[in-house]
Amino acid sequence: MSYATPFVTNITVGLQYRGLLERLMFSTLTTVPCCVFLFINGTMLFTLRSKSVFCETSRYILLYNLLFGDTVLMALSQLLYLLSAFRIRMTYPVCGVLVMLANLTTEVSLLTLVVMSLERYVAVCFPLRHAAIITIRNTAVAIIVIWAFSSLNVLTRVVLLLDFPFEDLESLQMKDYCDKNNMQLGPVSEIYSKVYTYFLFISASVAITSSYVGVIVAARSASTDKASARKARNTLLLHLVQLSLSLLSTIQNPLLIAISKVLDKIVLVRIQIVVYVCIVIFPRCLSALIYGIRDQTIRPVLVHHICCRMKLSVISAKAKVSS
Repeated sequence: MSYATPFVTNITVGLQYRGLLERLMFSTLTTVPCCVFLFINGTMLFTLRSKSVFCETSRYILLYNLLFGDTVLMALSQLLYLLSAFRIRMTYPVCGVLVMLANLTTEVSLLTLVVMSLERYVAVCFPLRHAAIITIRNTAVAIIVIWAFSSLNVLTRVVLLLDFPFEDLESLQMKDYCDKNNMQLGPVSEIYSKVYTYFLFISASVAITSSYVGVIVAARSASTDKASARKARNTLLLHLVQLSLSLLSTIQNPLLIAISKVLDKIVLVRIQIVVYVCIVIFPRCLSALIYGIRDQTIRPVLVHHICCRMKLSVISAKAKVSS
């Protein structure tokens, strides 16, 4: 046994080293695109506050609210992913704060997407009344309602969590990694989460789909601006894609559990990375890409800010090298 022990130890160390390298590689593969998307979203947020036209137009104010929620959610998602990848366990209170903040920004983004779709519907179907309906005041009220409604949902989840007998636990340290599914600590909390999620996504799907159908019908009218209707239709179609990807992100865990029964762990981890980037990270940057590329008002300002930041980074890097 004494001769076999070093051999077994070497195998164990080798497997641990390989596991560490895999975690580093997969973490890099997710962190790099996340940082790129965070840079794009951050530049977009700065752009939407750089000119008065963006601060005085309802659709750009709504876009800022959407991008803010998406950016915070992207950063939180990547933080939770890295913590789980490196097997760092948290306490229930800290994990609860992060998960509730992620739930809040997810709902804010989704509801803002619905309001933006309705705004496009009004712009195409009721162009003469658009300026009277979609005002800065009404937009501010809509954003306040979005945050209040989302905060009410988070408060309900917190109340349900408080019913869990934490005093019976030996420690507040979590035995598993921080995840929204691991924070559903009772049957009532789990049922509420499922019912509320289904209700929210069904309502959002009906609202955006109805807006899309309304724009298509209005586009056939002779009095409607064809170019404006076509652009609004494409925007609403992209919003439906965003909604579908967000819906997929809510069912990724059951899907991965089903796949894990037929695949080995390495393949499953690789699939999980692809799924995470495609349906969790990428949708959070889709709004910036949609409006940053397609909107003629935003695009030149956004390109200018991105180019200026890249030039500044290059100049500062050269200055450090020369010094």
